[in-house]
Formats: sequence, C-alpha cells, structure tokens
Amino acid sequence: MKIATDELITDLMKRTRKCLAKGEQLRDLPEAALNLKQNETSWSALECLEHLNLYGRFYIPELSKRVAEARAGSEPVFKSGKLGNYFANSMLPKDKLNKMKTFKNMNPLNSRLNKDQVIAEFLEQQQELLRLLEHARKISLNKTKTSISISKWIKLKLGDTFRFVIYHNQRHLVQAERDL
Repeated sequence: MKIATDELITDLMKRTRKCLAKGEQLRDLPEAALNLKQNETSWSALECLEHLNLYGRFYIPELSKRVAEARAGSEPVFKSGKLGNYFANSMLPKDKLNKMKTFKNMNPLNSRLNKDQVIAEFLEQQQELLRLLEHARKISLNKTKTSISISKWIKLKLGDTFRFVIYHNQRHLVQAERDL
C-alpha cells in the first residue's frame, strides 16, 4: 500500500476521533448494559474496551518512545511493509467479524472491571494517539520502526503500527456495539 503521508495521518486521526466519540457515548450507558454478554465465552462491551486498554498499555509507550527518538524529516509518501500491511488489514472491521484468538495476557474475559476506570483509560489512550499522530507528521513513518506486542524481534514501520493499533481499536468498538 502506498499513500500520501499526510493523507494517512489525517485518515488515522479521523478514525481515532471516531473511536474517542464512541468511547464517550459508552460512558453514558449504564454499567449493567456494558457488562451484558451474548454468552459465557464472549466479551461484554466493557471487556472489549479493557482489551484495547491492555494493548494500549504496550503500544502507547512504544509509539511515544519511537516518536520522541525519531529524527525530524518526513517523506511525502508512506509505503507499507508486507507484514505490517497484513497485520493492519487483518484488524479492519468487516461486516462479519472473523474470530481471532487473543493472547491470554490480553484477554479480559470475566475480569472485574470498573466502568469509569476502563472508559477513562480508553479515552486517555485515544487522546494520546491523536497527540502522537500530530507529532508523527514531522518524522518518517517509513524509517522509524516499532516493536510489536507478540515478538521483540519483529519490527514494523511506524505507519503500519499506527494503522494496526487504530484499526484494532475500531474492530473492537464495532464488537462492543454489537454486544450492547
């Protein structure tokens, strides 16, 4: 995938603002509604948000570190890497979400969750993503590499990592809405 860098960042910021708005809407719902489940092995809407928070606890500091360490100088075009493009595209929400296994340490199933804490953390993470995306306008999304949560040996381009995280957020917000 090739895309103008500014166009990519603008798209990712738009998607993140939508995630932020959905999170704010969820904040207004009763806790009982947010804890409803379709069955005992599915996640509630609140568990979907906690899953995103768990990933955010890894990716937000990783993105912050890489953005802060990057030298100034962006390119006009972002060219996705093969692996990064695959990971990002696999997270895009689809009409019928394909089920994926999650790692045990990222699985909030049957967790005791505080609605206010979970939603507040999610909203803070979305605000931080917006801040990082704004800073990313000044650096290389191609040359700056990030670690990923499943392996310290695999590195993705910064642009692909942003895409993965934000598409993943969208995917689970669609799931959360379906659970309500």
